[in-house]
Amino acid sequence: MKRRSLPVTAALATAAALLLTACGSGDEKPSDNDKIAGADQGTGAPSKSPEPSGAPAESKPDGVDVSLPKDMNLVFDWEKPEDENEAAAMEDAANYTRAIYRGIDKRTTKDASLAAYATGDGLTYARTQINARLDGDWTATGTRRHYQATTRSAPTGTSVEVAFCVDSSKFYSKEVKSGKVLKGTPSITDFDHFKIIMVKYPTSDSLWQASEVYVEGKAAKCQ
Repeated sequence: MKRRSLPVTAALATAAALLLTACGSGDEKPSDNDKIAGADQGTGAPSKSPEPSGAPAESKPDGVDVSLPKDMNLVFDWEKPEDENEAAAMEDAANYTRAIYRGIDKRTTKDASLAAYATGDGLTYARTQINARLDGDWTATGTRRHYQATTRSAPTGTSVEVAFCVDSSKFYSKEVKSGKVLKGTPSITDFDHFKIIMVKYPTSDSLWQASEVYVEGKAAKCQ
């Protein structure tokens, strides 16, 4: 399946304070409240087996590399919707998340994956998250779980809202130079709810980009 792109409405005012890579509480590492927005729709744990962080080669027909190091594991524990556009938007929302962490791992905001899966405020949000890690000289390690996903299409069929929960309780910041893993005390700050607006790329039927991102931190509904 080709990569797609969805519109994302990013709350940039809070984005600066949200750091995608950290999980758990604790003052010595960033918070994972910067996760990609998830909508307040539906819950229910999916029955599908978790999907590993890096997408397999056969699922990258557009040739976009969103691979991540083995110790940076993004698990997408959800089932794809039957609607073709919503399924494509959900897949590329996952790719958008991978692209952000790939940028953190590669220490750059100019990776090709970001150009493929982000636009507008979605791109600004992603760069904010990556730059926060670059400034702090942090990367990430552990497992970040994404679940309770729901989708909602706009009447025009050109945008899809992808909402989901994120559990960062086993996902930590790591100092690049020393390799020290920064762990805090598990708490509600490890749980976030994202809403990402995915928009269809104008010249592609299969690519969706994140255009806006909304994040609800300390999301009790995700516990």
